[in-house]
Amino acid sequence: MPTTIPSSSKGRSPLTGRGLLAGVCLILSGLAAGCVTPTQPAEFFQLTAESPRNKAMQTRFFETKDEAELLSASAAVLQDLGFQVEESVQDVGFLRATKERSAREYGQDIGRFFAFLLSLGKFIMPVDLHQKIAATLVARPINPEGTRQEVRIMFYRVVWKGDGQADRQYIPPGQQKMEMLRDPVMYQQFFAKLSKAVFLEAFTL
Repeated sequence: MPTTIPSSSKGRSPLTGRGLLAGVCLILSGLAAGCVTPTQPAEFFQLTAESPRNKAMQTRFFETKDEAELLSASAAVLQDLGFQVEESVQDVGFLRATKERSAREYGQDIGRFFAFLLSLGKFIMPVDLHQKIAATLVARPINPEGTRQEVRIMFYRVVWKGDGQADRQYIPPGQQKMEMLRDPVMYQQFFAKLSKAVFLEAFTL
């Protein structure tokens, strides 16, 4: 069941920086709550040459005062995309949703087979078995009048490997990595559905 905290946002200033602070803190707590190891990939928090492009892909703006409607519609769109909303904090415009999928890829199975042959049966390469795909979203007003809202969403996944073997040494199954998803189509699909849900046109700056 999603955890929802009622909004008490009337009369608050939209330019208090709460979006950035709350978003970062809640993303960290959300990752920890999802049975993920505390160590986070540095790419999530460091500025790189791709950072402006990633932010542009993840962000849209809407001309509306109804931040609550945007958050509610965002949750509905994620559910329509197969996600389950696990946390929603309306007072800071935040939500987190996840879905689990198989991570098996045909190419990895082929690579595992050839590694086995070339090593004469001494090496069995671990392959990706399971993944949890997650989305974290922050919606916040960006002007003093509260008439323009920014919606930023990040999709990422955690992948777990199966077991393997190197000579006589057994390689136990375990978590492989956490990575940001950078498929533009995924973000375009989300924002297109969100625009239809709230009957508003999304735009970039």
